[in-house]
Amino acid sequence: MQPIIEAIDLHHVYPNGTHALKGVNLKVNSGEFVAVIGQNGSGKTTFVKHLNGLLRATRGLVRVNGMDVAQQKVSDMARLVGYCFQNPDHQIFCDSIYKEVAYGPKNLGLTSSEIDERVEEALNAVGLIHLKNEHPRDLSKGQRQRVAVAAVLSMRPTILNIDEPTTGQDYRDGLEMLELIAQLNRAGHTILFITHDMRMVARFAQRVIVFRDGEVLLDGTTREVFREVETLRSTFLTPPQITTLAHAFPDLYSQTILSVSEMLDQTVALLNHRPVN
Repeated sequence: MQPIIEAIDLHHVYPNGTHALKGVNLKVNSGEFVAVIGQNGSGKTTFVKHLNGLLRATRGLVRVNGMDVAQQKVSDMARLVGYCFQNPDHQIFCDSIYKEVAYGPKNLGLTSSEIDERVEEALNAVGLIHLKNEHPRDLSKGQRQRVAVAAVLSMRPTILNIDEPTTGQDYRDGLEMLELIAQLNRAGHTILFITHDMRMVARFAQRVIVFRDGEVLLDGTTREVFREVETLRSTFLTPPQITTLAHAFPDLYSQTILSVSEMLDQTVALLNHRPVN
């Protein structure tokens, strides 16, 4: 199966001389739900901005859906790869939610009825259809983030890149945002989300890619990556507390624990002297 995203010896050097990506090689298959993590300046945001042409490779190649991104217009890539900024206020500029979500489809030259259909579809997906006539500034940050996601969804991209979806939100709002992203993944979207929230990574990600100093340090399933405690520590990242606690008792918990419920099931099984199914 051909990967939907492929980076081959990808390098990026900024005009100030910063070598942000240093030979990145990775593939992402259609339908994956991937967390991209690493400390600030590790190269993770630089990497995802290559997927829709916001940044161009200094050296190397990026393919999306079999196409060389360097040969495509950013406007054309936006139909395939959606990008949600960390701060929704850097993305939202219209005076109504409807206009914001309709902006992309309108620039595609769609008819009014087609635009209406896409706006309704996108706002229903994020649960904001009842607020379509409101001004975005009257919404909470979590709601504005949903508007930003809807504005991307209205372009009907196959891939969604979402930068720090839980920043500035409390745990409940952050959880709701990730639940929404997981729902979009189940609907068929390939998801890459950048985050520092290891609890959300443990709960939602199927795969984790760890960047350090412009290179891919770790790449594997969430359990595989969170098993590498010492390597993660070198990136100033720490697995969730429950995972760290389980690692302290390797004789009891041989499998990497990702949630309290998993530890509870494992503990009950140990007490009952039976294996966990």
